[in-house]
Amino acid sequence: MRIFRQLNGLFARLPKIKRFGTIALNASPSPVWVLRGQSFDRLPGRHLAAQRNNFITMPEMLDTQADLDLDTPHPRVRGMTTLDRAAFTKEVVVPVLKVKKDVLQKVVKSIKGVLVQRPGLKRVIDDPEDKDGMLILLDPRKIPTDWSLGEAEQEVLKSFDVNSELLKYNLQLTYENFKVDEILQAVLPEGQEVTTAFSRIGHIAHLNLRDHQLPYKHLIGQVIIDKNPGLACAVNKTNIIDSAYRNFKMEVLAGEEASMITKVKEHYITYEFDFSQVYWNPRLCTEHLRIVGLLKPGDFLFDVFAGVGPFAIPAAKKKCVVFANDLNPESYKWLRHNCKLNKVDQKVQVFNMDGRDFLEGPVKEALTQQLALKDRKHALHIVMNLPAMAIEFLDVFKHLLDGESGSADLPTVHCYSFSKHDEPARDVQERAEARLGTSLEGRCSVELVRNVAPHKEMMCISFRIPAELCKERPSAAGADSLQEPASKRLRPSEEPPKENEKEAI
Repeated sequence: MRIFRQLNGLFARLPKIKRFGTIALNASPSPVWVLRGQSFDRLPGRHLAAQRNNFITMPEMLDTQADLDLDTPHPRVRGMTTLDRAAFTKEVVVPVLKVKKDVLQKVVKSIKGVLVQRPGLKRVIDDPEDKDGMLILLDPRKIPTDWSLGEAEQEVLKSFDVNSELLKYNLQLTYENFKVDEILQAVLPEGQEVTTAFSRIGHIAHLNLRDHQLPYKHLIGQVIIDKNPGLACAVNKTNIIDSAYRNFKMEVLAGEEASMITKVKEHYITYEFDFSQVYWNPRLCTEHLRIVGLLKPGDFLFDVFAGVGPFAIPAAKKKCVVFANDLNPESYKWLRHNCKLNKVDQKVQVFNMDGRDFLEGPVKEALTQQLALKDRKHALHIVMNLPAMAIEFLDVFKHLLDGESGSADLPTVHCYSFSKHDEPARDVQERAEARLGTSLEGRCSVELVRNVAPHKEMMCISFRIPAELCKERPSAAGADSLQEPASKRLRPSEEPPKENEKEAI
């Protein structure tokens, strides 16, 4: 009887409060017994040997499975391939602090370091027992094991006349409260790499999924859209960029499939294009800015592989004279469109040609005119941003400027290339020298643009066309010395060869 009287006395001293209307839509209305100001392991009576951090439910049972993990969704989502947002819901136990509304903002500011921080989660909620009070949700991982605030926080609360005793609150976390990496780590098999990175092209998310992620590709695409405002479509690249047009096949993982036409802004310039038909990489924005930063008003820029204009249009905006070319008809179309969109269509000459033909035609003609000027003050730049094969075009410069060896300030070439070599700068320089047929040692610079993949770098080599490549044109007086030997000259009785035979000779 003595034991029962002690137990009855204990329960009489425990304040009975309602369960704080958890965030769950179907929260249980059963009451919760909460102990204030003392640890559960100090409860009297053999039948109430409680552990810390547990709450007591009616009438005497302790929940020894209380979940304090705020970062991990419910384990039932493991292996999910079709997104079921409701399955991510879980209930956790968090400490809460009761505070009056008149001091709420001051208290929140003073103890913000221990507040719960989850996406889409309110850290302050109404107190259902007190119309003038609020409940502040705290992070259980930042609270001591006896669920009491530290001395510093208690002193602050005392200054605001706030009781520092904590209550335990059943909080429901939903899909909206978890981050992308937390969701994917919970879904994919344990130990597998989780990739959350993607390129954003307007409303499109461009992913490069690994093989082990492909069974979950549609779920991954939808999660990326859900967690990034403004995205409406997620695509995955299904092959490498190996076409002459620099586009690639892609698969729509989630979202809108109707249109791949998108709009992006880069350094205050707007570009529009069909992402499924042209090349665009937002990771090159810094490189675009670097090259354009080398230009001064009045300079000439010859963009051999211009795409939709990320070099050409900013250069034109800077009052440079621009020749822009791309072999891809779609890129050519959108390049013209973007020139008009940015009001530089009168400053950019646009071409739809093979890069070699562009160099040997319009570029050679314009360079010859510019190099003939005696008082030319502007610089000449040639950009070749086709890293998979641009170096193969460098042999064009062996004879492009024949007869201009005495010209000052020959054009500067900026040529891009990939490298998987241990020394990518040396590798790119040596390959460029092989195509040019001359050394660039001490006459070039090689910049790392970006890391494309493990052991694969994108590099840019810049150099002024070597003067030794600009051979002197033969003078009229020395023309005879360049004629064929007498044995190969035409006899008077022979007819001159036809045009196609001259090519063979």
